[in-house]
Formats: sequence, structure tokens, C-alpha cells
Amino acid sequence: MKNHVQNYWTTKMEQVKNSFEANNFEVHVVRNSNDAAELVLNRIMPALSPKSLGWGGSQTFISTGLYDRLKGLTEIEVIDTFDKSIPSEQALERRRKALLTDLFITGSNAVTETGELVNLDMIGNRVAALAFGPKNVVVLAGRNKIVPDIDAGIARIKDYAAPVNAMRLEKKTPCSKTASCHDCSSPDRICNTWVITEKSFPKGRIILVLINEDLGL
Repeated sequence: MKNHVQNYWTTKMEQVKNSFEANNFEVHVVRNSNDAAELVLNRIMPALSPKSLGWGGSQTFISTGLYDRLKGLTEIEVIDTFDKSIPSEQALERRRKALLTDLFITGSNAVTETGELVNLDMIGNRVAALAFGPKNVVVLAGRNKIVPDIDAGIARIKDYAAPVNAMRLEKKTPCSKTASCHDCSSPDRICNTWVITEKSFPKGRIILVLINEDLGL
């Protein structure tokens, strides 16, 4: 049964890959999180030769082990926006600086079969990077992020990703208690800025890595 499941997702992700390539994304399909990390470290980064590196909030990025392997690099400038030891003002300034890096790594809330990325953000740095700023963006996405279309992507975020992330971050929002969106006005609301990426511009600027595992939220 396991092989049948893997074969199903391999076939599905190849179809998704074709849709995104038609929308000017560079796309790679890998078997697991370890392969995703090796792809980024041994192929994507050497090809791009970035002089600076940053990232946006992504549980998938952490799950691949890339955060632990990249944060200590010394040969390039690394802007670690996940560092919990610094004051909040400094953390926000790092997020701003990360928008001018050569390479930005993040995840996606939803990846459509029709070739679009659908994302909703609290602060906005992650979705801002997708739209403009970093020279290149690597998006890491597990197979569980795949949805039929943009409407399904929005529904996935409002019905699942946003409530569970609010719970993970211990936000004082209604969805943390009910597991459903209330379109709230809470100061802790994490649903503030939508970005739908229909095409990569310039062509190949956004590099999508589809991972044949369930990863992230």
C-alpha cells in the first residue's frame, strides 16, 4: 500500500510541477525532506551563489533540517529571523533586511494544482518576499499543501492552517479555542495579508521544491 500511496503522490506532483512550470516557476520534485535539503545545499545554492541569505516563518523549512544547517554559515551573510534571543525591535529589523537578500527560503500555505501559491501572513515579511525583494525565493512545500485551485487554497488556510498556527503560537484568538475562523478583530490575529502568486517574475525567480511527504501546517 505504501508504494501505491507514494506512486499516487509522485504522479500528482509531476502534474503540479507542469502547471507551475507553465507559470514560469522553476520546480523540483523530491522524495523526502532529506532530499529537499540536499537539493537546496548541493544544487540550488551553488547555482545561485548567493552572498546573503534569509528566511520566513516555515515549519517545513525547519523540518528539512535546513535551518540548523544554514544558520551557522560564515561564508555568506545570514540573517537569522528565527533567533529568539534578540529583542523584538531587532527581530523586526532583521525581517526587513531579509527582504533584500540574494536568497530567501520559506514555505507556502497552499500550492494549487493549477500552478499558483496561496499565502496568508501576520507580519507580512514572508508574503512580501514572494512578491518582491529577494533576488531568488525557494519555496519548500510538502504534498499536504496541494489543493485543486485558489478557492480551495483560501479554504485550506481559513479552515485549517490559520487556526492550527494560532494554536501553535498560543495566540489569543477565537480560532485557537474553536478551530474555525471567525474573521476576528483580535490584536493577536495572524490573518492580515493575502498574497496569491499566479506567475513567477522574472521567470525562474521563485523556485518551488515539492516534497513527497506531509510537512508543515
